[in-house]
Amino acid sequence: MRPGESLGALGDRRFAWYFTARTVSTAGSVMVPVALAFAVLHVEESPAALAQVLGVRTASLVVFLLVGGVVSDRFSRIVVLQVAHVLTFVTQGLAAWLVVTGHATLTQLTVIEGVNGAVSAFTMPAMTGIVPLVVARHRLQQANALLSFSRSGLGMLGPAAAGLLVVGVGPGWALAVDSLTYVVAVVCLARVRLPRRSEEDRPPRASMVVELRQGWGEFVSRQWLWVVVLVFGLSNMIHAGVVGVVGPLVASTNPAVGEAGWGVILSAEAVGTVVMTVVLLRLRLTHPLRWGMLACTVFALPLVLLGVRPELVTVAVGFLLAGMALEVFGVGWSTALQEHVPTEVLSRVSSYDLLGSFVAIPVGTLAYGWLATHVSLESLLVVSGILYAVLSLSALLSRSVRDLGRLDDMGPGRIPARPPSVQAGPAPPAS
Repeated sequence: MRPGESLGALGDRRFAWYFTARTVSTAGSVMVPVALAFAVLHVEESPAALAQVLGVRTASLVVFLLVGGVVSDRFSRIVVLQVAHVLTFVTQGLAAWLVVTGHATLTQLTVIEGVNGAVSAFTMPAMTGIVPLVVARHRLQQANALLSFSRSGLGMLGPAAAGLLVVGVGPGWALAVDSLTYVVAVVCLARVRLPRRSEEDRPPRASMVVELRQGWGEFVSRQWLWVVVLVFGLSNMIHAGVVGVVGPLVASTNPAVGEAGWGVILSAEAVGTVVMTVVLLRLRLTHPLRWGMLACTVFALPLVLLGVRPELVTVAVGFLLAGMALEVFGVGWSTALQEHVPTEVLSRVSSYDLLGSFVAIPVGTLAYGWLATHVSLESLLVVSGILYAVLSLSALLSRSVRDLGRLDDMGPGRIPARPPSVQAGPAPPAS
């Protein structure tokens, strides 16, 4: 592939404008964790206060996520995204004004972030469903790699920029910058024209419960889909527990790593994702889930190293490789969803996928918080690494995961209801 062809997805004006909108809004979003944390602590210096705000935001996201999937499939996803961005502009702008003027209270920030969590529940499924409508089928992997490159690159720079704003002018102004990025994103999205669905392709309007059941039916009818979501839900518990709880604990109690060193380690993981997205702009994954799940086993390496050899350079290299590996899965997974799930139900299906991830994260954090006080950290990390690798490889026991291939180019917006290359697997057993 020639160098220019690796950016070929940007040649489609619809994707170019969508990519610009995503990049601009992401530039603000990556500053929020730092800005919001210091905004809350500016109001009330209490870890419990910060946990309350973040907990309400996450709970609100989880509660409305399936609804967001239905709405995004029912209406124009661009319009859903624009409305969500306008609401975020208003809420983040209000939070910024309250913090800057010194009128913010913990209750106000909690309510505002609860609303933001609910808005995000509509944003995420809509974004997943837009990509296959604005780029040719053979460019899907490339488009997802470009979006990931933007997200990962900004993820490295955003927290530092937010920190400078917080120190220089205060957390309220960092929230204000985030708010304004959504205005620019709305303008860019106005230039995106999605293909119109014909009347025969437009499903009859049903109740939200019926549409949720339809989405669930599509989800469980594809064995590769629910197997990977199940496996990655369990893997996310380990990832969240190690990165959020055990890793910082090891760093703070081990001079060879230290608090600053833990920041370097996480940055190394982010660098790995950026490096791999560049590779994936040129390297086609013929079996995205096979290579994705194999790559995920690499994350076991830094977990074991953190347990048996907690040294800055060694662990950082491990996380660099893990970042590269997890990016293979991330791009491959997005591409598989967009190629093999019908466009008209894609947002609902992705909402079930997202729900599994977001529920797993707090469970993993709580579980590892308890385990870290009852089990040797070295043993916990080594066992976690082995379990992560076993879980990743277990997904490949499913033939539908191993053999899921790529579809030929059919033009944007056209996906068969059940690709002939995919055999529907049995639904998972009821719990």
